Amino acid sequence: MTQTSYNNLVVKRGQAQGKATSSNTGSSRKKRKGGAIWLVPVLALAISALASYLFVFKPATMVAVTPPEENENTGSLLNTAGPKTEKCPLNDKLYTAEERAAWEKRRPIAVMVENTPDARPQSGLTSADIVYELVAEGGITRFMGLFYCGVQANDTTVAPVRSARTYYVQLASGYNYPLYVHVGGANVAGRTNALGQIDEYGWRGNNDIDGMSAGYPTFIRNYNRIPGRQVATEHTMETYTEEVYKLATKRGWTNMSKEMRVGRNTVAASDWKDGFTPWAFNTGTPNAGNISTIKYGFWTGYTDYDVTWKYDAATNTYQRFQGAKEEKHIDSNNNEQIAASNVVVVYAKEEGPLNDKAHLLYGLIGTGNAVLFKNGEQVDIKWSKKDREAPMLFTDNAGKDVELTAGMVWVSVVDTANKSLQAN
Repeated sequence: MTQTSYNNLVVKRGQAQGKATSSNTGSSRKKRKGGAIWLVPVLALAISALASYLFVFKPATMVAVTPPEENENTGSLLNTAGPKTEKCPLNDKLYTAEERAAWEKRRPIAVMVENTPDARPQSGLTSADIVYELVAEGGITRFMGLFYCGVQANDTTVAPVRSARTYYVQLASGYNYPLYVHVGGANVAGRTNALGQIDEYGWRGNNDIDGMSAGYPTFIRNYNRIPGRQVATEHTMETYTEEVYKLATKRGWTNMSKEMRVGRNTVAASDWKDGFTPWAFNTGTPNAGNISTIKYGFWTGYTDYDVTWKYDAATNTYQRFQGAKEEKHIDSNNNEQIAASNVVVVYAKEEGPLNDKAHLLYGLIGTGNAVLFKNGEQVDIKWSKKDREAPMLFTDNAGKDVELTAGMVWVSVVDTANKSLQAN
């Protein structure tokens, strides 16, 4: 959030007081004929410094800022009572014609979401169409949720929002300039410089939605986002899907991109779906397999980030648990457990730490091995991503597209040397 955005928030919340103060100040000026004009820059500097302090730190007496009423998940934005006949282009799940009409005018949102134990439970992940999971640094995993079809009917809170990394930008690039939502990012010079790459790719000020500059009301720090306890500042940033779309529309980004300059080249305006390659999905009724439990970790000894999925044949989904104690992975928006129709474990070369910030890289351009879990089955597959702007695709050993099951797709990327996967 920028300084100006925070000051605007303070002004909005104290509008009546502001008007009264302006009136009184005006009367005083008439009487004193500018005798205290020198105080104006001094007071402005003091207010600026105080606002900066309040945004970065949280004194014990500070009242937490709560989202405006329209950002709460209190009701549907659309009439969703009709038949669900329209397939989502991201995960093939069925929605109403009203929802499709809404998403056709928009583009996917990719949000960076934290996963430290102190940040749990997160908000919004049950509404994601696709989730990517990788280690951000130090064995700590982070998510990038793709929000599109599943958020058209409701303004969805997504939190806590965290910073960008190079390999998430590479994955997001496969969705033709999605609205990439984050708060800052890796900026050490070199191959891990995610913020530098965002500039290089022409995203800055276009499809890039950075909380360090976008500010209120697209982003709000909510210290009470987890009921019953306050959380540290780094776990407090919320964003709201409708506010993201409003900001994008204001910039001229809908389903259509704007014409823009990238280096010496001009990139023409286009619909995000032009040239997009969707995954293949089942067309018939699948037979349920006998794989009931999936387990894997990311780094040895970092058991807080171990994952367990348990197959529920009644819903044909995998319910997610986290940590050595296998605690249910809950979405605080609806108190529901995260459940995916497809779980894909991708093996890619992990490099790092590569600098004093412990930043990593994953070899996501090229091909490699993966394991797909769907319908209670385990299938050994291949993944491929021909370049940064290409989607990650899944095929069998013969190069034929592997069919997924309609519904959420959860992709976990682990190192090629990782041997932790167990399925039974």
